[in-house]
This record gives sequence, C-alpha cells and structure tokens, in this order.
Amino acid sequence: MTMRFSHSSNEDGSTLLLTIFYGFLALSLVLVALSATSLYLEHKRLLSLADGASLAGSEAFTLDAVQLGIVGPRPQLRSDAVSAAVDEYLRLVPHDSFEALAVTSAASADGQSASVTLRSWWRPPVLTLVVPDGVPLEVTVVSRAVFH
Repeated sequence: MTMRFSHSSNEDGSTLLLTIFYGFLALSLVLVALSATSLYLEHKRLLSLADGASLAGSEAFTLDAVQLGIVGPRPQLRSDAVSAAVDEYLRLVPHDSFEALAVTSAASADGQSASVTLRSWWRPPVLTLVVPDGVPLEVTVVSRAVFH
C-alpha cells in the first residue's frame, strides 16, 4: 500500500523567498564588514602618517633653541617651525592615496611638544544602501622631543 501526502498549495515558493532573503542578508553583512575593515585600516594609515609628521615636528628645533634646566637640556619648539617641518615631511612622504588630505593644525602649545592634526576623507570600497557614501577622518598626535 502506498501512502501519498498532498502538499498544500499555500506553501509553494516560501523556501525560495527565505533563500533570497537570507542571501541578501548575508551579502549585506559581508559588505558592511568589508566597509568597516576598510574604514579601520584607513584610520590606522592616517594615524601612522600623522605620527610621522608629529615626530618630524617635535624635532624641529635648532641647537640654539635648547635650554639647560634643572632636569637637563630641553628643546624649545616654535609653532612656525613645527608647521614648516610637518609641511616638509608631507612633501617628502608619499600620501597620494588619501582623499582630500589636509593639515588641520600643526603647532606647539607648550614649547616642548608638537601637536599635529590631519584630516582626510574615507570612501567605502563598495557603495551600498547600508553604508554611507563617505566619512571624514581626523586624527591628532602629540609627540615630545627629549634628551637622555
């Protein structure tokens, strides 16, 4: 004896719709993860560039600007020298891959440390509806020159 089960016609195609929905959800998650990784790496690259520029700015002093104090010799930084050193560093180091790179500030507030703020723009590698078209990035790095 053979038993036959009848399928209800109301459920035809429901598996296909679920497959399409979960496929779209998985693709969206992959694209969001790809964009988040790209944003993180771009931020780290900009931070690395600002770190090098800040280091160049913190070494922008002459030997005439070194003062002897109780704790030893201390360099005296000037904001214009820090800014010039940062501009020179950015002229020498390749940074063409950054979109709209700009030096927001390059100065020495206390005369012993150099503060550099860089701004750039990040664009996602793949344009989607769930990720914005771009995000402005801004990093600030402070470095200090010391003698040991």
